[in-house]
Amino acid sequence: MTPRDAEDNRWSDLDRPPLNAASLRRTLLREGGLWTSLDVVPRTGSTNTDLAARAGELPEGAVLIAEEQSAGRGRLDRQWSAPARSGLFFSVLLKPAEVPVERWGWLPLLTGVAVATGLSRAAGVDTALKWPNDLLVTVGEEERKAGGILAERAGGADGGIVVGVGLNVTLREEELPVPTAGSLALAGAGTTDRDPLLRAVLRSLEQWYGVWRKADGDPTASRLQEAYAAGCATLGRRVRAELPGDRAIVGEAVAVDGDGRLVLATEQGMQEPVGAGDIVHLRPAP
Repeated sequence: MTPRDAEDNRWSDLDRPPLNAASLRRTLLREGGLWTSLDVVPRTGSTNTDLAARAGELPEGAVLIAEEQSAGRGRLDRQWSAPARSGLFFSVLLKPAEVPVERWGWLPLLTGVAVATGLSRAAGVDTALKWPNDLLVTVGEEERKAGGILAERAGGADGGIVVGVGLNVTLREEELPVPTAGSLALAGAGTTDRDPLLRAVLRSLEQWYGVWRKADGDPTASRLQEAYAAGCATLGRRVRAELPGDRAIVGEAVAVDGDGRLVLATEQGMQEPVGAGDIVHLRPAP
């Protein structure tokens, strides 16, 4: 077998078996449910890009999963890459037409809550949320990033929102792209079998999305705001918010407001909401 053949063979790493697409479809696609289609591709540039390109022609609930991404993206177009079959790399298409557009900004936060809930149930691992879209695990005594979420508008008026999730599952220490990265395996997860993990995450996302949509996207009525705050590792910490335009704010993260913004109590005694930017944790949680 040539090196190229080995790379293309989906069974080339027996510690990382391929996802079972047929089984996933049987268990997740049901009449009256959110998920309407589920496709697994061996390799692509970005599942978000691929799904966004078809958003206008697809019904809500399309799921696209890649065993490997060559151009996965995080916020601010940062690259996300990992070995084939070492994680869960997928995007979903949501079309909450009845929800006011100004509340759609809650979708990446909702996805974070859903992923953390699903992983707790399926893998017995605590996943904390770093505002606005990072998934954190504890490796030893270190808090590390194991995943991220990217939500993008797509397809114009007939499109909706494509929400992408990248999650490191079996990434080994020597494979980490940066020392601050982590994975479920390194965090001591009870299982790293990606099939039940993906099922749990998508079922949790369906449940949370359904409750939020029935509440017309109201984060209080759906209890989403409460759930996010309970799982958010950023709250209670001294942080630096690096904002567009080379501006930065330092303060204590005290709340996530009704618009999903992070509220900082600044050193000048002001409370300032932050809607976009990078957050750097400056003080460990007590």
